[in-house]
Amino acid sequence: MVQEQFDDLLSRSRILVIAPHPDDETYGCGGLIARARAHGGQVYVMIVSAGDLQHYDKQLSTVTASRRQKELEESMRVLGVEDYCILFTDRHSHMRMDSVPRRDLLEEIERASPLAMDRLHPDMVILPAISYNQDHEAVFKAGFTACRPGMPTVRPVVKVVLSCDAPQLGWNWEPFHPNVYVDISDYLEIKLKAHACHVSQARPAPHHGSLENLERLARLRGAEISVEAAEAFYCHRWIV
Repeated sequence: MVQEQFDDLLSRSRILVIAPHPDDETYGCGGLIARARAHGGQVYVMIVSAGDLQHYDKQLSTVTASRRQKELEESMRVLGVEDYCILFTDRHSHMRMDSVPRRDLLEEIERASPLAMDRLHPDMVILPAISYNQDHEAVFKAGFTACRPGMPTVRPVVKVVLSCDAPQLGWNWEPFHPNVYVDISDYLEIKLKAHACHVSQARPAPHHGSLENLERLARLRGAEISVEAAEAFYCHRWIV
């Protein structure tokens, strides 16, 4: 698919990004979001969990849910998304999504949340890549189930289902092998600006979660396809 065709597709798309926590959306597809919005596509972001969390730093500091929510609001403003929501904000669910019955999480994604798929009818869904992180695994499995075919009486089948990249996938039992690349050379700065809003999650270089490493990853993915910067995805379904 040539650039012009892809941009035309984005201009007509209703995209739902399902991210486990605030900042996962910019890590994985902030550039794609910016590119879609630049061409008139509709983008919605569903954050599954944003609760209080004690960090593994020297001070064992606690980042509050309200701070994560404020940072997300600023990031979404930079990206210019149509709308966003957070499903769980209590500390009992945050980083414990594997303890939530998958059926309950699926209910939120499909029917109960403000951006439920039964109301939104997205034609592109972006999920987290499955990883060692229990929340990412739980969200992927519930989101993948929500994208199952065979429900045309309820909502149209999702035409494009992707899993997105993340810096922490370097430590995983199964390597991430992308088969779709999106050129974000013109949108890298927006991606980095949006990600920088998540101040409480910032790590100093050379930490894998640092802003500097996020740029390195984008440029590495770009180098893999001979462009300045790119985001990488694994495609589960693409209906043409």
